Amino acid sequence: MIDKDSHTHHISQQFNVELEEVRSHLLAMGGLVEKQVNDAVTALIDADSGLAQQVREVDDQINQMERNIDEECLRILARRQPAASDLRLIISISKSVIDLERIGDESTKIAKRAILLCEEGESPRGYVEVRHIGDQVRNMVRDALDAFARFDADLALSVAQYDKIIDREYKTALRELVTYMMEDPRSISRVLNVIWVLRSLERIGDHARNISELVIYLVRGTDVRHIGLKRMKEEVEGISSKNANVLGKSDDK
Repeated sequence: MIDKDSHTHHISQQFNVELEEVRSHLLAMGGLVEKQVNDAVTALIDADSGLAQQVREVDDQINQMERNIDEECLRILARRQPAASDLRLIISISKSVIDLERIGDESTKIAKRAILLCEEGESPRGYVEVRHIGDQVRNMVRDALDAFARFDADLALSVAQYDKIIDREYKTALRELVTYMMEDPRSISRVLNVIWVLRSLERIGDHARNISELVIYLVRGTDVRHIGLKRMKEEVEGISSKNANVLGKSDDK
């Protein structure tokens, strides 16, 4: 198991600096993406087309940050040839930026739908669900980034577990909105836009889960993708128990 201090004990101080810089750049990109999610949902709820346009414009900055971080990771791999936990850090960062960029893409899609709904001039059904699920997925993104910043596998696990709740609430909202469209065909165009917004929010939750799985891989050294929540929990808590036993035996000595 590693913690946030594990990457600051190299003989080369410059290597320490490079690792910390690329991690800081990832977290800065994450902060911007988190704001993008929040602004996109706010623009929709408040019918603020100006804010929605700002969200769309930020997407170019997000894309450039992804390219810059990719280049940093490649330089470190080529020059330092990192191993063990350092290699896991670089791999986790290079994969996480992909998910962050895609969260930015989904936020831009929400902003586009917000502009369309502003033009239609009438608040459709589904805004309560958008606000609720939007708040939840934004918290997931924030917690996934916090877990990365603190090398916190337990917090990462809780993010992955929460994704199931988002999936369930998305399906419930979808059924309600489809029923509403059947009862009032005049609402179909407006409500379809809301459904696409909810779909984007559900995908943002998926990307936050992906980042949390990378945090567990980074901290525990175990690839927990595609193994299910039960086994993921066992990996996180089971390895924690083993470490606790080892520490206890060391203390006894």
